[in-house]
Amino acid sequence: MAGTEPAPGEPAAEPWSPLGAGGGRPARLLIWLGVFVTIGGLLTSYRYLEARADGEDIPFLDPLINEMSSAIGAGLLFWALRAFCLRFPLWGRPRLERLGLYALALLLFSILHTTWNWVLRLALFPLAGLGSYDYGVMPTRYLMELGMDAVAFVTMVLIVHGWQRLKLARGRELRAAQLESSLARAELQNLRLQLQPHFLFNALNTISSTMYQNPAAADEMIGKLAELLRASLRQGPADEVPLADELELLGAYLAILEARFGERLAIEIEVGPECRQVAVPALLLQPLVENAIRHGRAEAEGKGWVKVSARRREGADGGGQLELEVENDLPAEPAKPKESGGFGLASVSERLRLLHREKQSFAAGRQGSHFKVAARLPWRELP
Repeated sequence: MAGTEPAPGEPAAEPWSPLGAGGGRPARLLIWLGVFVTIGGLLTSYRYLEARADGEDIPFLDPLINEMSSAIGAGLLFWALRAFCLRFPLWGRPRLERLGLYALALLLFSILHTTWNWVLRLALFPLAGLGSYDYGVMPTRYLMELGMDAVAFVTMVLIVHGWQRLKLARGRELRAAQLESSLARAELQNLRLQLQPHFLFNALNTISSTMYQNPAAADEMIGKLAELLRASLRQGPADEVPLADELELLGAYLAILEARFGERLAIEIEVGPECRQVAVPALLLQPLVENAIRHGRAEAEGKGWVKVSARRREGADGGGQLELEVENDLPAEPAKPKESGGFGLASVSERLRLLHREKQSFAAGRQGSHFKVAARLPWRELP
């Protein structure tokens, strides 16, 4: 039970620590000492003031030695009791046997605590000038102290078990969050793996459609496709890359389009220098621009216009956001555009959701004679 590695089924708890997993042993010992010294101090004050209230004139050292010895003794026994609770937790089975063990532990706890008090006070009272110490008839004293020790014993057992249960619950929450993160990362990778062949096949289809009409342009596009693949491989497996890397990849893709359309396709890119190191999902811009070409005027009429822009906006929570927009013109009599677009738009929307949850927004739809895709994501610069 004291290890940090979870066992199959019921997760194991870490050692009890008021500071949590980050607290070191010296800090834990200081907190332990502070707690039990404070308890001893409060009991000392109570006993001393009680005697004064009853009209007794007793030296302050009398209740101080009595209560501090008791508190420190209970504090020392706490560590043994903690180890016992971790070894034989009450939620283990069979429960009746565990309760019997705890009853024996309580009896031993009380005997040790009372013996500690007796021996320590016998030594300290003469040293403090209080004379010899008389603890009374010891068999009766052991029985009398059993009730108070039971209160301390049960309190410590509940604290240890309560803290362990809390750590178990926190451990489950952490593992659930880690699992959710792993699933989201796997889904991101899956979407990206789908995107790479998706844009490759579309690029090849574009080249094949040009092969017989303009062999020279098709040959140039094959060379540009090689540059596009090299730029894609340079991004590596990272989920996020600087916007500058995405612009480089987009430039290789636009080179293919320029070879196909020539001057019939106008491309505008408005990206401020402050935006170039902001983190964006890998393969973000290329699917958006591809969607603008395939469903816009360029594909339908052989000529068109596409605009890519990026700027900083202030978010509702006061933090900065990167606003990305891809806009294209539509043919004079366009087919009914899909508000969510095809696989490319759906993939971008889903990856933004997986990466940033409620901190992002994504919208796509027709605005007059244009179709606009707008995305907002947290402003976070990569080195």
